[in-house]
Amino acid sequence: MAEKLKYFVNGQYVESKTDKYYDLVNPSTGEITGYAPNCTAEEVEEAIAAAKAAYSAWSATPAIKRAQILYKIRDLLMANMEELTRLVAEENGKVWSEAEGDVLKAKEGTELATQVPSLMMGESTMDASSGYDTVLYRESMGVFAGIVPVNFPAMIPFGWMAPVCIATGNTMVLKAASLTPRTALRIAGLYKEAGVPDGVINIVTCSRNEINVLLDSPDVKGITFVGSTPVGKLIYERAAKSGKRVQALCQAKNHALVLEDTPIERTAAGVINSAFGCAGQRCMALSCCVVQESIADAFVAELVKQAKNIKVGPGYDKTSKLGPITYKKHYEEVIADINKGVAEGAELVLDGRNCVVEGYENGFYVGPTIFDKVTPEMTIGDEEVFGPVLCIKRVKTFDEGLKLMNANPYANGSVIFTQNGYYAREFTRHTDGGMVGVNVGIPVPIGFFPFAGHKNSFFGDLHCLGKDAYRFYTESKCVTTRWFDEEEMKKTEVSTWDGTI
Repeated sequence: MAEKLKYFVNGQYVESKTDKYYDLVNPSTGEITGYAPNCTAEEVEEAIAAAKAAYSAWSATPAIKRAQILYKIRDLLMANMEELTRLVAEENGKVWSEAEGDVLKAKEGTELATQVPSLMMGESTMDASSGYDTVLYRESMGVFAGIVPVNFPAMIPFGWMAPVCIATGNTMVLKAASLTPRTALRIAGLYKEAGVPDGVINIVTCSRNEINVLLDSPDVKGITFVGSTPVGKLIYERAAKSGKRVQALCQAKNHALVLEDTPIERTAAGVINSAFGCAGQRCMALSCCVVQESIADAFVAELVKQAKNIKVGPGYDKTSKLGPITYKKHYEEVIADINKGVAEGAELVLDGRNCVVEGYENGFYVGPTIFDKVTPEMTIGDEEVFGPVLCIKRVKTFDEGLKLMNANPYANGSVIFTQNGYYAREFTRHTDGGMVGVNVGIPVPIGFFPFAGHKNSFFGDLHCLGKDAYRFYTESKCVTTRWFDEEEMKKTEVSTWDGTI
């Protein structure tokens, strides 16, 4: 029976007073499995107040103690891996291995956050000026808000956002994705079980109207967001106007440059994995290949051959290799984008429309889709589809390919497939992509490096993960100290530049 979910505030699951609920649908079957509340503005304010009230005691908790609690969270994530993996697969549609990886990425982010005692260490200089010592401390700031998309229910809120936020002594209100909130709400319970004090983590589901409460509240010090570029821009502008720190990780159109010396079969396998993994619903999906014409026919043929062997099926079937689109409206948008690509004149060499999985006829399935001979004026090759759709653009030379890639307004990731060291070095030096792969189809670095998108893929100054994350969630405080000797005590005049020169 479909249940009405609650929101999580001050360590408790609370029934919302709203009369508006979101349908939660299993994308593998199309069946409604529950309802998530569109929390009221007052309930969002309640969550902020709980986080604010918890901040003083939590920020005063020694960093080593906070790290010990994070170790317990890590252990609980592992102990509940099977349950959490199934939750992700059922609510998001990821196939089993992808859903498990989603949870493992939350574990990785938690493990990295346990390093907080050393990563929050400041800097110091004795005799910065003669007789003056200066120490820099890193301090927590207060309440942060995280705004989460549908595509990674575990990794983004509890790998990218919450661990470092609370490890550094802050508290958090997470706006979970309203269509995929179950995983986040369950992990919140694990945080409480691990010993995270009430109010340190709070979770709401709501619409953009209530999100404005987070963006405008003077009690919220910063916003971390993952989602579309238009929404990310609006959040960046509105939150910054109220004096908040913002990191907005937005959409992408990642390109790979495939040179003629690359091993075709292995390169095609890397592209297939990147383009069609997670049903293409990730901002690091490789959605365009810029291929040298000398190998383009052979490369496209190999892509089609491998893609046809991908088994499409429900997320929780461990034999499935490509799951459904997460929700119906987006499924319809992906189909519309494919139709537009056909109308624009791109050559559809593999058509994923009308994909039906036996026994799951009402699921939101799109099969692997490949367009060839995509040209610069075609929307299908320039705008994010966020589905299992791959575009092939043909070029004659390395320089032509690099120029074509850099013309795109998005720059999350970029990849080159080649065995030529010179071209690989030139590519890494001159690509606009913030995360670069050399023969690596998904160039996301391990989490002690930042997730570093560029151009219209990111708005802000400090990225999530890596040392950037610790800087984003803290502010520096410099303390300069001077101790008087007997001669100094007798002085009655002090320089205007006291201790600064």
